[in-house]
Amino acid sequence: MDDCTGRAVRDWAAPSPRPSVDVFVLIAVRLYRDGLADALTRDPRFRVVGSAGAFQDARAQLESLPRPPDVVLVDLGLPERAGITRVLHAGWPSACIVALAVAEADDEVLLWAEAGVTGLVSRDARLSEVLEAVEAAARHEVLVTPAMAAVLLRRVASLAGQRGVGDCPVLTQREREIVRLIGLSLSNKEIAATLRIELSTVKNHVHNILEKLQVRRRADVVSAARVRGDLHEI
Repeated sequence: MDDCTGRAVRDWAAPSPRPSVDVFVLIAVRLYRDGLADALTRDPRFRVVGSAGAFQDARAQLESLPRPPDVVLVDLGLPERAGITRVLHAGWPSACIVALAVAEADDEVLLWAEAGVTGLVSRDARLSEVLEAVEAAARHEVLVTPAMAAVLLRRVASLAGQRGVGDCPVLTQREREIVRLIGLSLSNKEIAATLRIELSTVKNHVHNILEKLQVRRRADVVSAARVRGDLHEI
């Protein structure tokens, strides 16, 4: 191209804007993982900085990055489930975590919310909704379905109600430990061996736990304790 004096002028192309959100994809199913990574790569808002199907591989990649990703996508199907979220928070506290394929059930929503996720994407979400959730997480905002919002609001109301009732029975530290072990499917005998206490003592604790949580089955103990807010660390 020549200017008005006839001198040659180089036609510089404007530089492409850098994607604003760095994303790491941690999904067990490779087809699902690669498809979502490709969709993110095609969107100018995002840059995929790594992907993995297992946490150990993800850890190695994350440790090699020059800086933490803005968002980590975690698939519910991974065996480690919400426990991964806690490890990610400890190692990369600045990264926001979005859980994918979350069932709109109280236990599942509360499990991930208490683990510290920034976003919850339901099983029925469209691709566009996944991308919107990623962008919102990077802004430290949360996009959830109406059903998930209802679960979280019921949780807040439950906690408020507990604070308003002075004689509401709470779990002791030992009872909390036993609830966690029940959640790992340990029998009373195995719990006694783990905590180095008598089997009869465990039975008494379990009886008290069932009464305090107002449930009849051991299978309902963990979910009931979590809904009440007794197990923030689980």
